[in-house]
Amino acid sequence: MLKLIQLAARNLLRYQRRSLLTSLLIVIGVAAVLLFMAISGSFKQLMIGQITDSMLGHLQLHRRGYVASIESLPLNMNMAPQMVARVTKELQQEPAVAAVSPRIKFGAMFSNFTETTSLRINGVEPEAEAAVLPLLPGRRLDGTRDGALLARGELLVPVLVARGLKVSPGDTVVLIATNRDGSVNGKTFKVRSTLESATGPGGRDGYIHIEDARELLRMAEPEVSEIAVRLKDPQMLDPVAVRLQATFDGVKNKMGQPALELHTWERLSPFANIAKMIDVLTLAIKIMLVSIVLVAVMNVMIMAVYERIREIGAIAAIGTPPGRILGMFLAEGLMLGTAGTMIGVAVSLAAVWALNIWQITYAFGQQKGLLLAPALGAGDVLATAAIVIVVAGLASLQPAWKASRMDPITALRHV
Repeated sequence: MLKLIQLAARNLLRYQRRSLLTSLLIVIGVAAVLLFMAISGSFKQLMIGQITDSMLGHLQLHRRGYVASIESLPLNMNMAPQMVARVTKELQQEPAVAAVSPRIKFGAMFSNFTETTSLRINGVEPEAEAAVLPLLPGRRLDGTRDGALLARGELLVPVLVARGLKVSPGDTVVLIATNRDGSVNGKTFKVRSTLESATGPGGRDGYIHIEDARELLRMAEPEVSEIAVRLKDPQMLDPVAVRLQATFDGVKNKMGQPALELHTWERLSPFANIAKMIDVLTLAIKIMLVSIVLVAVMNVMIMAVYERIREIGAIAAIGTPPGRILGMFLAEGLMLGTAGTMIGVAVSLAAVWALNIWQITYAFGQQKGLLLAPALGAGDVLATAAIVIVVAGLASLQPAWKASRMDPITALRHV
């Protein structure tokens, strides 16, 4: 085996320019793919983190049919206290769950006593909400930013709404809402802070204490619109969702159907489609890499066989078995692929290290200065390297097979 490798290396060095150009093509391909995977993967995870850690949470539980009519924020589809208690108990017993936050969501009119606009209000338990959405407190732009997310009688106002109505932290405003039976009620609040949008200029979500929400809506019982869940490990989202869905399928309504629906953040946010598109682009780049390696190595090996027909005939004539001839050419292709892959991996790791040193920042929605931290997992590197080396071997197989099956007499007569 060692002599076969030495012979393959010697043959590659006989055609240094061609071998160098082919290896360089593989190096560029491998480095480009790994660098794209590192940057796109970092962007994808950062984007998902912005959505899950500042808005949605990893999972949400609702009454059956609530999400289908969520645009109207129906109060008649809230979860009753008994159901909330059961769900909370089940979630607390799940070891993968890190935090749980009940919410009441409803539409309200927001007024500075001169002008009025609409808001979507989230009534939350401040400590629980901050635990489920750790990036939410950081979205407060001004006013009181220390301590709890908010207190009773305080309101977090979307920054664009605050600017439009010329409302500042410390101002007194009023929320007017219609409860389930159609009666209207109003309550004054003090603006604690303006809130930066997580996704863009259209954000109209305000936050108040959940007890204030119940008082404004004149709720006789502590109902809940949804329960948001944060997981200890976001990578376990799918198996945990399947396990919890099986658990909550046992909660039935009066018609004997499941009373609850479990939704992952992917089913609640259109940004999930962007994340899927990144995965599709990554797959497309990998396919391009495979094509580059396949064409480059096969071209080199076909030329090598064509140029060395008389040499192949000579070694076959002195008794070299076909298997050894096949192994010689196969070793050349594998050596080209392996050398190019190793150098490409080294280049990509150096590039990722440099990008982390330079600390690239970008904006996502209204969020500025988000830090991109490209990283390559060992699994991604090994998988890409294995694909390239295997494809290089496969590309060498047909020319090597042709060389091993040549008739010595015909090959020696080749001019």
